[in-house]
Amino acid sequence: MDRELALEIVRVTEAAALASAQWLGRGKKNEADDAATTAMRAMFDSVNCKGEVVIGEGELDEAPMLYIGEKVGSGNGPEVDIAVDPLEGTSIVAKGHPNAMAVIAVADKGTLLHAPDMYMEKIAVGPKAAGLVRIDDPIEKTIDIIAKMTNKRIHDVTVIIQERERHAELIERVRQKGARVKLFGDGDVGASIATALPHTGIDLFVGIGGAPEGVISAAAIKALGGDMQARLKPQDEAEYERCKRMGLEDPHQILTLDDLVRGDDAIFAATGVSSGELLQGVRFLGGDLVETDSIVMRAKTKTVRYIKAHHHLEYKPHLQMHNS
Repeated sequence: MDRELALEIVRVTEAAALASAQWLGRGKKNEADDAATTAMRAMFDSVNCKGEVVIGEGELDEAPMLYIGEKVGSGNGPEVDIAVDPLEGTSIVAKGHPNAMAVIAVADKGTLLHAPDMYMEKIAVGPKAAGLVRIDDPIEKTIDIIAKMTNKRIHDVTVIIQERERHAELIERVRQKGARVKLFGDGDVGASIATALPHTGIDLFVGIGGAPEGVISAAAIKALGGDMQARLKPQDEAEYERCKRMGLEDPHQILTLDDLVRGDDAIFAATGVSSGELLQGVRFLGGDLVETDSIVMRAKTKTVRYIKAHHHLEYKPHLQMHNS
């Protein structure tokens, strides 16, 4: 992939964040999602690549979502796989809560996991425990490994888990072990990436969430030197058969980081919509001036860039929200 593609992809997440942030706290998650998707699709047209969405949150008959199989980019340049979530945290934006982001992962054609939008079981850790954790290990054993490799006492290990009923037993076992639990509501891309960023204090991510978020997270975790394992969780026979049609002979197989993102190169980009641990949200500075906070990283070079940008909405009429 061309290294210039990394900065081009940030322009796409910036556009989605700017469009959706105007719906922050307005109680309208669908409108926020539509705004992010429309802006992302439009900005992709100017990116010099021949991209295909291989895992996303939409299907062909569910427009305006970016659907699996959709072609994006200018049609020129490198052929790439795209994993995308135009607005990770639609409910977050509607409620004005933290940690909403626009996120994209890009990799060479044929290297990102091609899978349907469905549930996925995941575990993610930072570089110090890379290669040492297994998704099938008891959580107690995993916490012991994390404590040893990070030189922390058990009660200083922090495990981040989505606050869902399906995780009630897991949460209780972590607490019984003596480790800390940090709960989050929505948006597990930021939560899983946090394990590979020392300043967050997060040591381990575990739980069941969306498959698109899993693949997107894997691109970032590969760039940060962390590790991840996953397994798709088909909810019925139809989902199971769909996995097989998309090339997964055993939909229940354990997926390693290299299964999720094959090869040594991938680009991850995110722009904050509402402020969280990873990024600041979009800030309206008065008049038509708006500030965004983004991160972009590349697995091949392990380069991580934080990008702060000022935007004048007067020159971006397609991102202006027109009150009725």
